[in-house]
Amino acid sequence: MFRRDEKKLMRSVYQEATRAAALGLFANLVLGIVKLVGGLTGQSFALVSDAVNSLGDAVTSLAVLFALRVAQQPPDDEHPYGHTRAEAIAGSNIALLVIVSALLVGWGAVQRITVPHELPPVWTLWIAAGNVLIKEWLYRYKRAVGRRTKSSALMANAWDHRSDAFCSLAVLIGLGIVRWGGPGWIGADEVAALVVVVVIVWSGAKLFRSSSSELLDSQADEQFVREIRQAAESVPEVRAVETLWVRKSGLEYFADIHIEVDAQLTVADGHRIGHAVKDRLVAQFTNLRDVLVHLEPYPHSHEHPAS
Repeated sequence: MFRRDEKKLMRSVYQEATRAAALGLFANLVLGIVKLVGGLTGQSFALVSDAVNSLGDAVTSLAVLFALRVAQQPPDDEHPYGHTRAEAIAGSNIALLVIVSALLVGWGAVQRITVPHELPPVWTLWIAAGNVLIKEWLYRYKRAVGRRTKSSALMANAWDHRSDAFCSLAVLIGLGIVRWGGPGWIGADEVAALVVVVVIVWSGAKLFRSSSSELLDSQADEQFVREIRQAAESVPEVRAVETLWVRKSGLEYFADIHIEVDAQLTVADGHRIGHAVKDRLVAQFTNLRDVLVHLEPYPHSHEHPAS
């Protein structure tokens, strides 16, 4: 029964993560279009660069939505561990796309920085100011959802919204300097664009690093690993936990654990204890998909008898 309840809870986690990604897609698409039209019409390269940032985030959100859908497919003969790594694959590829797009925008800003052009109209400031507020709200919302679901993609997306808010603040400052400083300060718009480019590249690199780390089976968060160890040690007849490896895969985790039990127990008893550990862990940790339990004799000796 608890296994059915655990699957139901995991489905709700995926549903919450999907809703957050869908909201991000809609918001970034609308903001990106508004800023692109405003930047092109108002002759603001900073707004154009910020539009590229938002449209890149929209593509990221779309990839996350697709990855979450793929990740929920059940294991098959070719993918016995499931499809949960789709999220990390999507994240790493989108990160590279975002970085390349930002560098292209940055090159355009460098070429334009000394070229005289018209002053951006005052309404471009309102677009930048509105974007700051919306992005900060999205950051707080997605950070909360990411923490609940333990989604690295959503957490990265949340911090991306926070960096976007700072980007829009830089755009707002740049546009303000140009607007009230006059033609002599026209280059401030391109400087603001370059600030946005630097933040985009930094965010993209951070997302690529976290996604790649997940694909390389890095150890899960130290606190989470500690909680799993404590839960395993609380099972009766478990003397100690010798080894514990926990790897993240999308919204879910896989654990390999070596437990030490009384060396005089029968194979049947050891099997029973191993199942008790696995059942305890998958019941207590909703996003722990599977646990591989290996038994070691207690007291454990690392020396093997001579053959």
